Amino acid sequence: MKAIKGKPFFRGVRLAGHKVTQHLKAECLPPVAEVCIPLRQHLGAPAVPLVEKGRHVKKGECIAAAQGSVSANVHASVAGAVVAVEDRPDGKGGMQPVVVIRADDTQETQYLAPLKDPSKEEILERIAACGIVGMGGAGFPTHVKLRPPVKVDTLIINGAECEPYLTCDDVLMRFCREEIVRGASYMAKALGVENVTIAIERNKPQAIAAFEETSLRVVSLKKQYPMGAEKQLIYCCTGRKVPLGKLPADAGVIVQNAATALAVCEAIETGKPLISRVVTLTGAGVKQPKNLVCPIGAPLSALIAACGGEQNAVKLVAAGPMTGTALTGTDAVVTKTTGGFLLLTDRETNTDPPTNCINCGRCADVCPMKLMPMQTEFYANAGEYENAAKYGGVQSCIECGACSYICPARRPLAQAIKTAKEQLRRKKA
Repeated sequence: MKAIKGKPFFRGVRLAGHKVTQHLKAECLPPVAEVCIPLRQHLGAPAVPLVEKGRHVKKGECIAAAQGSVSANVHASVAGAVVAVEDRPDGKGGMQPVVVIRADDTQETQYLAPLKDPSKEEILERIAACGIVGMGGAGFPTHVKLRPPVKVDTLIINGAECEPYLTCDDVLMRFCREEIVRGASYMAKALGVENVTIAIERNKPQAIAAFEETSLRVVSLKKQYPMGAEKQLIYCCTGRKVPLGKLPADAGVIVQNAATALAVCEAIETGKPLISRVVTLTGAGVKQPKNLVCPIGAPLSALIAACGGEQNAVKLVAAGPMTGTALTGTDAVVTKTTGGFLLLTDRETNTDPPTNCINCGRCADVCPMKLMPMQTEFYANAGEYENAAKYGGVQSCIECGACSYICPARRPLAQAIKTAKEQLRRKKA
């Protein structure tokens, strides 16, 4: 189906692509000796461990069970012996509960039985059993998202990948097209919808051309950041606006990432849980940038070694430069939501300290949610989080980072907004 042009959205920024790995196929990461699998790789409650130290597990075996209405199962990404169930550094300055598995030579698998012509309930149950979550960043459990509280009529597969540097979704769309289409059809069946759209930014012409040969409605999107954000994507594809404070389902739409569609297809047709994903390792601070198929829990150090090592990197970032998080070292690991790691040199990142706000208003000019980021930062720094919500609209922020990017004073606006949101969540809890 010939691609149609999507609408542009209001505000946002234009960014250089830096997609040096765009034309590289995904290579398999060499086997790692040990994986460290976090029990919270999703929004909601962390999974509860089902294994203890000394237990032997098979690849694909469930090692932690979802708890509560919003959670996801966690599975072993390698076969081997459990050497620890404990809290370890997350690479971002905090601690997280993990299961550590030392890989053996057998790599025996334990997948579920394939499903043929599954019903709606069978699809949802399989997605939940395989621990599939949104792989575009937030990590919302997919089986929960496919049970919207209101009737929807459209499914959008998000292939925008608007973050600079990252190319993991582009690779999947070019080389796993049929699996993504089938995964989308399973999700559409679970939702009871017939309208399925795949949305791709125009800087991915090969991916657009590939899906023009399928039955999906293809929307080519203007290269504009943050095009991949759900509310902006829905407007550009359908013309519908998600009301303030509402969810995409309230506009009749569910959005799922292209990698999630692939994971759903594998879960239905092969019984494979979500135990691996494609990760982009790039930046001028790595010798050979690559797209790598990695087991969940693989350490960043193993990815760097597979890419020839580090060269003059001054900053490590998990995910893209706009929404990513700076890392404290290479002990960070691949999770279900890890689209990439960046090794940036001093020419790619600004390490100068922030200066005083000059009240230029540029952050408000580019905010796609029409917020006032400078007010949010002012109240957040003063500890007045209720006023940050009242005057800055902090709860409506999509954390795209456009405000921090455009600020001439290099104010940490996005970080202040995240802090305010977290403090408000804690107070409410």
